[in-house]
Amino acid sequence: MSKIIKKINFYSGIGMRASFGMIMLDLVKKNKNLIVLTSDVSTSAGLDRFKSQHKNNYLEIGISEQNMIGVAAGLSNDGFQVFTSSFSPFQTLRCLEQIKVNLGYMKIKICMVGLASGLVLGNLGYTHCSIEDIGALRSIPNLNILSPCDGLELEKCMYSFKSSNNSTYIRLTGGSPLKKIYTKNYKFKIGEPVKVKDGKKVVIFSSGAIISEVMSAVELLKLKNISPTVINVHSIKPINKKKISYFLKKNKFALTIEEHNIIGGLGSAISEIAAETGVSTKIFKLGVHDRYTKSGDYQYLKKIHGIDAKSISNKINSILK
Repeated sequence: MSKIIKKINFYSGIGMRASFGMIMLDLVKKNKNLIVLTSDVSTSAGLDRFKSQHKNNYLEIGISEQNMIGVAAGLSNDGFQVFTSSFSPFQTLRCLEQIKVNLGYMKIKICMVGLASGLVLGNLGYTHCSIEDIGALRSIPNLNILSPCDGLELEKCMYSFKSSNNSTYIRLTGGSPLKKIYTKNYKFKIGEPVKVKDGKKVVIFSSGAIISEVMSAVELLKLKNISPTVINVHSIKPINKKKISYFLKKNKFALTIEEHNIIGGLGSAISEIAAETGVSTKIFKLGVHDRYTKSGDYQYLKKIHGIDAKSISNKINSILK
């Protein structure tokens, strides 16, 4: 069995947060100048083994996320390759001014990993959900926004950070291990969308763990002889406008499916490209429709926001009638 297949099987069995911790163990072997900062989330981030084995490469800041960004910026200025991690709403919105000034304006390079983005912590209410992070960060210059769909893609995102000139936000969504999206290796490049499945008439743009629901919806649509194209937009900023426009022009209808507010997220990015390039494809945006609802578990929230497999399948079926 090849190394990449072993990785796919391994990461698909442990989920993205645990994958993050294992990937950090590999990265630190290649760069002793790497350092990880967390705000009291080492266990949640899968970093307990890293913390015990690489004490000089780990710094616990405590529940002080804004300070964490400042410390990370200082360490980066001193030549360290810096990763920070906290739950997404605290890693992003709580630190927004520090991200704007230190990373955007001053162009100091760090990699921020937002745990449990989207709706997965819905049982704790919308204080712990993160449906605004992309919208807030997209407006800050000099910042990459990546949303991996599984553990393999998370690894590719983390390795790509070193070669980028910008700070990077990696958005981890989903809970327990989900359906495999990739069963073999593929070319990954920041900014370049990846075609997961070829089809006709309808193109779906999605990112993050919700692609698992998309692929389940595709299976349901097979029963009705409907075959959409599926595009994984793992890189929301930057984004290859030419490729997105190409996929739009090839299809009569397009859907954006995201675990985020439909304002400011992937749907907005795709709609902006359509407007700028004069594409007439009809675009439907599925996601959180600019509202806070009752709290509930992950599957419940996906269902009421219409981004579970059955809802996605029903929406596409209704479009094509």
